[in-house]
Amino acid sequence: MKNLLIKVFFILSFYSVTFSQVVYEPLGSDVYSFLSRLSQKGIIELDDQIRPLSRKYIAEKLSLLKQDTNKLTSLEVDELNFYLTDFGRELDLLSNTKVDKEKISSISKDSYGRYRLFSYRDNLFSFNLSPIIGAEIGSRDNERLIHIWNGISFYGYLSDNIGFNFRFIDNTEKGNTIDKWRTFTPETGFHVRNDQTIFGFPPDKIEYSEVNTNIGVDWLWGKFSAGKDFMEWGYGESGLLVLSQKAPSFPFIRLDVNPVDWFSFNYFHGFLSSDVVDSNATYFHQTNGERIVFREKYIASHTLSIKPTNGLTLSLGESIVYSDKFEFSYLFPLIFFRVNDHHLSRQINEAGSNSQFFFSVSSRNHLKNTHLYGSLFIDELTITNIFDKEKQRNQFGFSFGTSVTDLPFDNSYSDT
Repeated sequence: MKNLLIKVFFILSFYSVTFSQVVYEPLGSDVYSFLSRLSQKGIIELDDQIRPLSRKYIAEKLSLLKQDTNKLTSLEVDELNFYLTDFGRELDLLSNTKVDKEKISSISKDSYGRYRLFSYRDNLFSFNLSPIIGAEIGSRDNERLIHIWNGISFYGYLSDNIGFNFRFIDNTEKGNTIDKWRTFTPETGFHVRNDQTIFGFPPDKIEYSEVNTNIGVDWLWGKFSAGKDFMEWGYGESGLLVLSQKAPSFPFIRLDVNPVDWFSFNYFHGFLSSDVVDSNATYFHQTNGERIVFREKYIASHTLSIKPTNGLTLSLGESIVYSDKFEFSYLFPLIFFRVNDHHLSRQINEAGSNSQFFFSVSSRNHLKNTHLYGSLFIDELTITNIFDKEKQRNQFGFSFGTSVTDLPFDNSYSDT
């Protein structure tokens, strides 16, 4: 499996002269909400059903906004100018702008006017490095809480083939009322160090780290990447129904295809952490310590999205979560996961895996300055017994939402 992925990646990277680079923008970036607001005002078209988006795609939208600033408020123009400096390298890639000599800066503004710890650029290689540091003080149940984090982030491009990014954050929280597990909160889960996982650990303290990275290529009608990161599917302000940042990030391979303006296809295969101990594989080593082995767990998903008209997107997707061993057939982007599971399980329900179907509709600016959206997630649905209380097995969920901008006055924003 590892050798296969390496071969596929290098074939995609180096054997097509039409390939360029892809770097994904972290999901916490404010540029997502900025572009979303302007798309629901009808100023730009934005395909953000599945996120993160590539920095080059975001730069394309910023470039379009730069050509039509008369439709923006003064605050939006200021925001746009900031993002144009942040995405300056991607704007150069889109326009194929070259430099006469290398450009390098340290603890100062780069050549585009953006402050960075370190920045380098020539016509072959570019690299941006930034620190991450922050602190937060609050309270819960009249007890003080402290959250401190630090880390580092970098991204860059190599020739016309490879884009890469890396982001690491180390977190420490202190307080008598800290949430040690994040079980019933919208916050991202974590693999945490606390007094219940580490003997002798302080009871009023937790520590956890986050690391995400990607390396990938893109071409005229698609993108391919491999890495470890968060992924989101759909829309919602208080949580996403299909795929959200609630679970920790996971390793994956990802393929995006967009051959025409009105159609796109997404596929990814992820490698999950099951947290289920495999007692048969667990063993004692020479020093009499126990070597714990966890059960393998995976996820695969594919989505078709169609845009019948500007601002309207219809998406249909399928996913499957399976375990115990890697199945090569789930690397085929177009395979029908549910039918494939029937084949692998020999039609025995107890041997099968968990598949899902989901559907989404998104309407932007069909009602002025408004984004209307909804999602339907089907885990199990029995049509023949749908109204039989004794036999029905229906597990599904749905969500609807709306957001409005510039009403009742400019730069205002509300959602439900």
